[in-house]
Amino acid sequence: MKNYWQNAVTFDEYIKETERRIEVQNPEDDHNEYYELGLQRMNRTLKTYKADEEQLKTLKSKNFNGKILIITEPWCGDASATVPAVSKFFEGHNDVRIFYRDSDTSLIDQFLTNGTQSIPKILILNEDFSLKNVWGPRPQYGTELLKKFKENPETYPREKFYNDLQVYYAKNKGKDAIQEILELL
Repeated sequence: MKNYWQNAVTFDEYIKETERRIEVQNPEDDHNEYYELGLQRMNRTLKTYKADEEQLKTLKSKNFNGKILIITEPWCGDASATVPAVSKFFEGHNDVRIFYRDSDTSLIDQFLTNGTQSIPKILILNEDFSLKNVWGPRPQYGTELLKKFKENPETYPREKFYNDLQVYYAKNKGKDAIQEILELL
């Protein structure tokens, strides 16, 4: 895990790389159209995010001295809502780094969701880089929306699912994700 950590970037570097990918588009990258949307969503989260005092008290009471390693990509809709909130929440308390899923899939392949490389995945690491726990790829409510869509795509179409999920993320501002992560510390 330490090797992955050493090859990961800070949240600020992640934002800068997202901006670079928007500026200098790679014609072979299937996700070009999603970088700008992801950056807009991340910036919205950053503008509106404020750490919940009760959650900060919970973090302090856990005496967690480990690290947070996030496996993600900036084009991911779930990540654009979760990654900025998690990064800001742990800022000043625990080191947070971001590992690009597609740069080396050997890490995400250890944490598949129903056989897929779903992101973001939040790896909670102990001080010695051993794995303490894993969260992701989305809060429970988001998973329930996805299940509803997969079970009834005729009555709950993809567009409605995506819209409901993004509305939830915009209103919740990462609070549910952080609460679920705190429960894993």
